Amino acid sequence: MASSEVAQAFAALEAHKRQISGSRIPDLFAADPQRFARFSIAFDDLLFDFSKHRVTDETRGLLLDLARAAKVEARRAALFNGDPVNGTEHRAALHMALRNLGGAPMRAAGVDVMPQVIAERRKMEAFAERVRNGEIRAANGERFTDIVNFGIGGSDLGPAMAARALSPFIADHLSLHFVANVDGADFADTMRRVPVETTLFIICSKTFTTLETMTNAATARKYVAEKLGEAAIGYHFCAVSTQLEKIAAFGIASDRVFGFWDWVGGRYSVWSAIALSLAIGIGRDNFEDFLRGGEDIDRHFMEAPLDRNIPVLMALLGVWYRNVFGFATHAVIPYDQRMARFSAYLQQLDMESNGKSVDLSGAAVTRATAPVIWGEPGTNGQHAFFQLLHQGTEIVPIDFLVAAEPIAADAKHHEILFANCLAQSQALMQGRSLAEVVSLLESQKLSPDAIKALAPHKVFQGDRPSSTFLYRQLTPRTLGRLIALYEHKVFVQGVIWDINSFDQWGVELGKELALKLGPIVSDSGLSTEGLDSSTAGLVEARRRAAM
Repeated sequence: MASSEVAQAFAALEAHKRQISGSRIPDLFAADPQRFARFSIAFDDLLFDFSKHRVTDETRGLLLDLARAAKVEARRAALFNGDPVNGTEHRAALHMALRNLGGAPMRAAGVDVMPQVIAERRKMEAFAERVRNGEIRAANGERFTDIVNFGIGGSDLGPAMAARALSPFIADHLSLHFVANVDGADFADTMRRVPVETTLFIICSKTFTTLETMTNAATARKYVAEKLGEAAIGYHFCAVSTQLEKIAAFGIASDRVFGFWDWVGGRYSVWSAIALSLAIGIGRDNFEDFLRGGEDIDRHFMEAPLDRNIPVLMALLGVWYRNVFGFATHAVIPYDQRMARFSAYLQQLDMESNGKSVDLSGAAVTRATAPVIWGEPGTNGQHAFFQLLHQGTEIVPIDFLVAAEPIAADAKHHEILFANCLAQSQALMQGRSLAEVVSLLESQKLSPDAIKALAPHKVFQGDRPSSTFLYRQLTPRTLGRLIALYEHKVFVQGVIWDINSFDQWGVELGKELALKLGPIVSDSGLSTEGLDSSTAGLVEARRRAAM
């Protein structure tokens, strides 16, 4: 239950919003030539520009008051101390240990986890290097050319997003593929693209029972046995799991099994052996640079004062818009085609973490929690949904992400891309008034009647907020930093909303019902009695269609 101090901090923010309601973001720039310098933070070659927001110095101060009222610093310490911050499952959330390259002690339930983490990382990286350099080979003695990862949720979104983002770093002789959907088309379409004779399959399931993952894995096992023979199973499969008996029964040797721990949530598991496919693709040095990027942000999050702390400010800006302004969605627009899956990755990170309606005590929350996270790469999005962003009735705060320099891409193309990124954030903030539109149309020699009819349609309200993240290049270390920034942002927002950001009970009911409906769908002789009329009617319609 939120404290009275938090309630007072929100009340102060509500009053402040009313006080500044007459000012617009462009007015703030006009009044302060140094606004960019005062509302941006540089972290090494990463720049966080939050000057295009509806915030003043007073706003920032009131938001920081909110963070202190919510005891963000104490909860941050509890997170890093390995306290059971996941109260409903009585677990720590210590994914930061996975990217602790220095090896300093980190404890869960009072036990230093770092010896286990380092040993498992070394085992995984050694296997990845041996696959990458051709020491570990397929059943026919040839080098592996393709890696297929079976997972779902974080076991898919993390490595799939990162592999696409870091594609210039993947070895030329390797192709990485990701199968998540239980829809058989996902597996079938992937297998049309890969030569099974030189394909390594990675099964990512902590329990080795995840329905979607194990259905795809079983289909793959059957496919390999039919094409290459039963003896090939041991050559062509490995697993990221903790269930050694189940894995052995599948036909995978223990030296091809890599584990992680119950204090690692699925949506935080990209730092673990779940990213085995990525480690194979980009190699040990690049993979450790990726981890180092996350470690960089952990240190910044722990050490930077709140008013210069990037994830804290990201979180506070999000709370400002979600709770004080009532904006229901938040867009993430990377101006990088290789970051095409980044928004989808953040959907899970944010919405599964903070999509909660009860607080830590189990009482109903009194304020809105996670916004809907969405987005696509620019410039594609400009020709799809940016119309709504500029002139729609909904205001959507936006994060723009862009590199100063491209990697393995044409420099001229990148100049156009970069200019578009800046132009969109400028246009969203600046807008175009009716008077400006009329002046423009008059310069085009339109008649007064034509101007009167057309002008309202060309007005841009502006005053639409955005942040920009600028970095030199999208390297493994940069990607690690970006992911960790959003992880800690989500944590801080969960603290302010007084919710558990580390459980996800909302997915359980659908799983349970799917298991009950599975036999009824498979066997047309089973009765649909007891089902609601809609579900029963759809089952019967499917049976008729499948006849």
